[in-house]
Amino acid sequence: MSRLLEKPNIAMSIKSTGSQLSSTMTTASTTFSADAEDADTSRTQLTPFETSGFVTTPATTVTPSVKVTPMRQKIDQVVISLISGAAAGALAKTVIAPLDRTKINFQIRNDVPFSFRASLLYLQNTYTNEGVLALWRGNSATMARIVPYAAIQFTAHEQWRRILHVDKDGSNTKGRRFLAGSLAGITSQSLTYPLDLARARMAVTDRYTGYRTLRQVFTKIWVEEGPRTLFRGYWATVLGVIPYAGTSFFTYETLKREYYEMVGSNKPNTLVSLAFGAAAGAAGQTASYPLDIVRRRMQTMRVNAASGERYPTILETLGKIYREEGIKNGFYKGLSMNWIKGPIAVGISFSTYDLIKAWLTELSNLRRVQK
Repeated sequence: MSRLLEKPNIAMSIKSTGSQLSSTMTTASTTFSADAEDADTSRTQLTPFETSGFVTTPATTVTPSVKVTPMRQKIDQVVISLISGAAAGALAKTVIAPLDRTKINFQIRNDVPFSFRASLLYLQNTYTNEGVLALWRGNSATMARIVPYAAIQFTAHEQWRRILHVDKDGSNTKGRRFLAGSLAGITSQSLTYPLDLARARMAVTDRYTGYRTLRQVFTKIWVEEGPRTLFRGYWATVLGVIPYAGTSFFTYETLKREYYEMVGSNKPNTLVSLAFGAAAGAAGQTASYPLDIVRRRMQTMRVNAASGERYPTILETLGKIYREEGIKNGFYKGLSMNWIKGPIAVGISFSTYDLIKAWLTELSNLRRVQK
């Protein structure tokens, strides 16, 4: 009898134990699920594995994320360089446009000696006779040239640095640094030269007796002088751009390298970049100025006030300038003006390029992460 009474107790004990075990497992399962959910919702950053191309969720489903290929990265870098270079060149040339027009007018004339007083008088007469906008005459042609020119130059410089392995792995390749700048200048100048010639023609004429629009410059040259005229002075320009672009980029990159070694930062602030660019501009202008004189004389031969002057070749132009004007008053005429406008233009150009490029790169990376 007592044994019969014990069986229900055993059954009840087993049932109770099973119920407790089931309850415990249910609680543990609930706790695990809650913890897993909290862990999943509390993450705000992707792990290295996730950023490599796939994201693994707690439900073991695999969904593709944004994967940037090396080709896409190169395309983005080129586009950013083109935009940054175009903006930098446009801003720099617009700021110094009146000084640039003044310099060109003295460069092409051998009957008027250059001085600061004469240059200020020229600016005053231009303003009085033609208005303030006349100080920027030819700037539309400058923009039509400088936007593609600066965009191509800065982008080409980045590519030539990569091709020539400039300063790769911390090395100090000064020769390659200079060569990359020279090749960048040749590349951009070759692709935009007719626009440079048109800019020079508009700068040395007025709106009444000269060219009214950029289109008229090309039309009149093509009809009256022939298409070959569009490239007159090209070789003088190429010979001049080798020391100019090479020295400018070499000086700027070298100063940035020295700054990094001294301070430990490869991103100098805006004022420091302006100073480095100004030094680069002064060095580049001084190194290439005589050939710049030759280029302007050949480009504006038909519109020069001294209509009898002829500058058919580089050597003949160099000889004529040397015989009639000498070295100081001939080859370096107006250089002091270039020491003012050159550092301003190059300083603005280099610093603006670095600033806009850094900003666009950061914006591109931010958009890529958000996707």
